[in-house]
Amino acid sequence: MELRTPIMLVTGGLGSGKTTLLRRILGGSRRRLAVLMNEFGEMTIDSRVIEGSSVRIIEISGGCVCCSLTGEFEAAVREIVEKAHPDFIIVEATGVAETDALVFEVEDALPEVRLDSVVCVVDAYLSSRHPYVGYAARTQLQSADIVLVNKVDLVTTQEVRSVEDQIRRWNSTALFFKTVGCDIDLELLFGLEVDKRPLIQSCRGEPCFQSFSFATESPLDERMFRQLLPSLPASVFRAKGFVCFDTDSYLFNYVVGRADFESFPAEKTRLVFIGRELERDRDPILRQLRSCEVSHAL
Repeated sequence: MELRTPIMLVTGGLGSGKTTLLRRILGGSRRRLAVLMNEFGEMTIDSRVIEGSSVRIIEISGGCVCCSLTGEFEAAVREIVEKAHPDFIIVEATGVAETDALVFEVEDALPEVRLDSVVCVVDAYLSSRHPYVGYAARTQLQSADIVLVNKVDLVTTQEVRSVEDQIRRWNSTALFFKTVGCDIDLELLFGLEVDKRPLIQSCRGEPCFQSFSFATESPLDERMFRQLLPSLPASVFRAKGFVCFDTDSYLFNYVVGRADFESFPAEKTRLVFIGRELERDRDPILRQLRSCEVSHAL
């Protein structure tokens, strides 16, 4: 079964660090990635070009591709899926992009992909000196699942707090990371490989990240499981895996409150949860999950 291609939207103001983040992702990920940009800027490219009607695809060493938008966004994404067959698509939006419109386009008009996350990069230095938030910046913040408060080395601790407070006025649920040069563990953005290694990381004094797993041979009650999701505590950042109900099974993705189910043949439920300081919430979550198990005993 061919699954929808996950897509990440990277937003933020001009000069905030979006391309720096993309360089880190391209240099550090083992996946076959497609990065869709309006222009290549200074990114080094050494490869052959695949021309399409709506996108110019550049193959990069390591199995990645970089794409410049030459036509409509929807057509470009479809061409990337058909021609490049990536594991993951990353879209760097322009600094003046209205992210809510992009999110709508991905979710409403592109059944070939699924929205994995929206990452907004904020320039802490610029925001501390020019705190006004215009309409485009407001949509970027409001749509974000993850906010990178970047360039924190250029401002004081109090200025970082002020920037964070300012952002929280527009988005109270996003997960925040304070970074220099967008130096973040990439698995915290993708959240796909955490079951293969311990996830314990502290970024610039922030609380550590951990993960735990849940697996069961019993099917889960679909109604109870879906009702459980909105009650997950704020400590849970991501969850991913396979979930089996009585009649169907799905690939399950969860990021900062948004859940996605995609039909997929699985033999048993196996889920990984990722978050900050999960020690307190781990056992209650596991109890809730076990309460969703369906018993077929006569």
